Amino acid sequence: MSTLHQLIATGRIVDLMLVCVIAEVLVIVIYWKRTGQGIATRPLLLNAGAGISLMLSLRVCLTDGDWTWVAVFLLAALVFHVADLGQRWSRAPGPGA
Repeated sequence: MSTLHQLIATGRIVDLMLVCVIAEVLVIVIYWKRTGQGIATRPLLLNAGAGISLMLSLRVCLTDGDWTWVAVFLLAALVFHVADLGQRWSRAPGPGA
């Protein structure tokens, strides 16, 4: 079995992706705190929360986990996504701006 096939079959590919995304979030948050530039923490966490939830759902599917966990993680992704949209919507300039 190839390494990539094994990573996917065991769900470890998602674990690696999660480590990368969490590291990315930490770097961006630290950069934001130090410089005030980049992506603010709240929008970043809402966006990352949606992506992480989708990745966890994928991991459950790859490892033949219980379907209820798939539903839980998909629902969490929806909540993060709607919160992210709500935040962006309130900041969007009007049509005449």
